[in-house]
Amino acid sequence: MTSDGAPSGPLIAILDYGIGNLASACKGFARAGADARLTADRGLIADAEAVVLPGVGAFGPCMRALGRAGLDEVAAEAAEEAAAAGRPFMGICVGLQLLFAGSDEDPSEPGLGLFDRQIRLIPGEVKRPQMQWNLLDRRGDHPMFAGLGQQAWVYFVHSYAADDGDDVIATCRYGGDLAAAVARGNLWAVQFHPEKSSSAGLRILANFVASLGNRSDQPAASLGNESDQPAASLGNESDQPAAGIGNGSNQPAAGIGSGSPAGSESLARNPPAGSDLPAGSKPAAGLDPPAGGGS
Repeated sequence: MTSDGAPSGPLIAILDYGIGNLASACKGFARAGADARLTADRGLIADAEAVVLPGVGAFGPCMRALGRAGLDEVAAEAAEEAAAAGRPFMGICVGLQLLFAGSDEDPSEPGLGLFDRQIRLIPGEVKRPQMQWNLLDRRGDHPMFAGLGQQAWVYFVHSYAADDGDDVIATCRYGGDLAAAVARGNLWAVQFHPEKSSSAGLRILANFVASLGNRSDQPAASLGNESDQPAASLGNESDQPAAGIGNGSNQPAAGIGSGSPAGSESLARNPPAGSDLPAGSKPAAGLDPPAGGGS
């Protein structure tokens, strides 16, 4: 903050196209040290040091809303620029999915097409959506994961996932291995909700902010230690996972449930002994999926 209370970090434009609780992403980046603005203003977006495309709900409605807001071409151009090592861009949850050619969820609606692959229904005899904490399996080193310990638990709410490819830099295990994060050039995108993923998620957002090369301050103390266990200090009821998610059929047990049908093997690994997620990091009612199960 400056002496007059104005944000002092790099300007990040969070694309506002009227879908879901986009403000939670804005809050997450602000916590990570950015001057984050939820906006549809093309001038502000052009002036920003980075662009973020969040998304919640279903692929088709999100793409159509992006078009109605006049931001589909803006998002596509910003993503292409980032992929070519230009101005950084980040997609979050359905924002990741929109970067692909299309989705089986709504075959009639083309995506932005940056990645020439498809978004597909999570396969196998599993509950959908995957609505739980899950462990990232990272493929090598990437700046997105700087400062994370060996085990990084993040929060997912989705029924669809991207096809695998060389740009997938992390997966999670849910029945099989699902794409959890992709990157190309200065474009980062994640299927999980970093703004809902406590210390590990905030670290990822802070890494994105730091990648802009314009941070004078250090990551907030609430980023925590290398253990990556979600910090209770991150939360309030408006944007921190808390108990009471969804309905009984999809409710993760103790905040990190397997999500597996009764009698089947666990689909997500449990945290190691002594590293249970704290009560303040249980899934939140605000993460309930929309009608249709969410993407």
